[in-house]
Amino acid sequence: MQALLRLSRGIDQLNAWVGKYVIWLILAATIISGINAVVRKMFNASSNAFLEVQWYLFAASFLLAAGYTLLEKEHVKVDVINAKLSLRTRVWIDVLGFAFFLTPMCLVILYYGIPFFLQAYQSGEMSSNAGGLIRWPVYLMMPLGFGLLLLQGLSELIKRIAFLMGLIDDPTVKVVSKTPEEELAEAIRKAEEEAARNAAKSA
Repeated sequence: MQALLRLSRGIDQLNAWVGKYVIWLILAATIISGINAVVRKMFNASSNAFLEVQWYLFAASFLLAAGYTLLEKEHVKVDVINAKLSLRTRVWIDVLGFAFFLTPMCLVILYYGIPFFLQAYQSGEMSSNAGGLIRWPVYLMMPLGFGLLLLQGLSELIKRIAFLMGLIDDPTVKVVSKTPEEELAEAIRKAEEEAARNAAKSA
């Protein structure tokens, strides 16, 4: 089980790394959208490539961050019902959900999505819109995104089984990290306390 927990930690680190950088795709899509609007209004010119790259970036951010969203426990749950159940019951529901719903769904999508991407890659499929982009990069996001989601589902399943075996603490608790402002405030507070202790010693 310890080997599986190490695998789980590795998957968590992978999706955390992906989530950290995928957020920049949203910024890129926003900037491109703004430039496209300015060019269209000021020069009465536009391109379907500008429009398509925006939804390419949105699709990439949405799909690639699915595993990270699961890691951060941000997917929607029916809390009105879930909150009334015992912790072990909630964990068992998660186990069944990951094993019999999430995993098969991801496998089915990968089964159809990978050939779909390969066909577009091999044929060099282009957008049907004038000036549009090649299509395989956005098709690639589907197997990548659901591959990362499948891996994170496996990680969550491992953690919940380990919890039921009494090996780890509650994996359903979301760890809230401190914001940069909170970290700065804490550092200032500690510095002030240290300065006050030093002043008291010197007095």
